[in-house]
Amino acid sequence: MRAALYVRVSTEDQANEGFSLDAQVKRLEAYCRVRGWEVAGVYKDEGFSGRNTDRPEYKRMMEDSDSWDTILVLKMDRIHRNSVNFALMMDDLRAKGKEFTSMQDKFDTTTAMGRFVMDIMQRIAQLESEQIGERVKIGMEYKARNGTGNLGSGHPYGYVYSNGKLEVVTDEAHTVRAIYNMYKRGSTMEDIASFLNKAEIPAKKGGQWSKQSIGNILHNPLYVGYQEWDGILRKGDQQPIVAMDLYESINGPLTITKA
Repeated sequence: MRAALYVRVSTEDQANEGFSLDAQVKRLEAYCRVRGWEVAGVYKDEGFSGRNTDRPEYKRMMEDSDSWDTILVLKMDRIHRNSVNFALMMDDLRAKGKEFTSMQDKFDTTTAMGRFVMDIMQRIAQLESEQIGERVKIGMEYKARNGTGNLGSGHPYGYVYSNGKLEVVTDEAHTVRAIYNMYKRGSTMEDIASFLNKAEIPAKKGGQWSKQSIGNILHNPLYVGYQEWDGILRKGDQQPIVAMDLYESINGPLTITKA
C-alpha cells in the first residue's frame, strides 16, 4: 500500500504542542512502518484552515493521486473540518479507487461501519469548528472595539511581525509610498502593477503584482497607522508608512469606530 501523508496546521494549531508539521509526519511515518506501507509522498500545509480546500499542498496531493493508494492523516480534522468538503473528497477517492485512513481515529474506508462513523465524526468536527469560529469572532470584535495590538493575520506588505508587533520593512515601505504617489499622479492600478513587475520588484512572498494587490495597499488604513476588522476601525500600534493627507486624498476621510 502506497500512502500519501497529509499534514496541516492552522495559525491557531501552531500554538498547540503536538500539532507541529514535523511531529505529525514522524507519527505517520512510524505508522507506515508498522503497517508495512510505502510512503509515496509527504504533503504539508502550514497556516491553512481546514474549512476549505484552498490549500496548495492538498491540491498537489490530489493531483498526484496516481502515485498513491491511500491518504493517511493523523486525525480527520487535519484533512477537512467541513463535512461537505470531506464528502466530496471521499466521492473523488472512491471514483479513483483510492482509500482514506485516519491514524488516531482508527477509521478504515473499506468497511461500511467505518464510512458511517467517519461521516458522523466529520459532522461533529464541523460543529466544533463553527462554534470556535463564533467564539473567535466575538473575541475579535471586542478586541477591535476595546483592545490594543494587531488584528488579522499574515505579514502585510511593508511590515513584518516581530515580538507580536508590526515593524516597518524599509525597502517595502519605499514601494508602498511609490504606489500611493503613482496613483495620486494618475497611474491606474494596472499601470502600477505592470511597472513594478517590469522593474522586478517582487510582491509579498516573491509573487507578481496585480490590480488586486495594488488596490489592497491603496485602500488599507494599516499604512496610516490604523487597523480595521469587519468594518471596525481603530488606531493601531504600528508606525505609519503613508501620510494621512495622501491616504485620504485617495480614499476620503477615515471614520473611526467608537468603543
